[in-house]
Amino acid sequence: MNENQSVRGGRAAGLKVNPLIAINAALLVILGAVSIATAQPGNRARGDYAMVGGEILGGGGGNAVYILDASNQELIAVKWDTSRKVLDGIGFRDLNKDSQERTGR
Repeated sequence: MNENQSVRGGRAAGLKVNPLIAINAALLVILGAVSIATAQPGNRARGDYAMVGGEILGGGGGNAVYILDASNQELIAVKWDTSRKVLDGIGFRDLNKDSQERTGR
């Protein structure tokens, strides 16, 4: 009876491994699909950047870096905060949206 029990135990263990392998393979495929989907942003093109240093307009008298993304028609202004040693965002403009708006003149 010991031989029969070991054969049954071997079969049972073999049956449990196959579904686990199938589940792991399915999860791996799902993980790969999700990773590829999140790595490619929807309608956003790869950026073509230009940076220009300048003075902050409208008071404050500080300096800023203006970063233009020509491919996506976006402009962001940042300044360096010496006390926290980080870049602070000053403003963001969607140039494509701005060009489509009518002026009130």
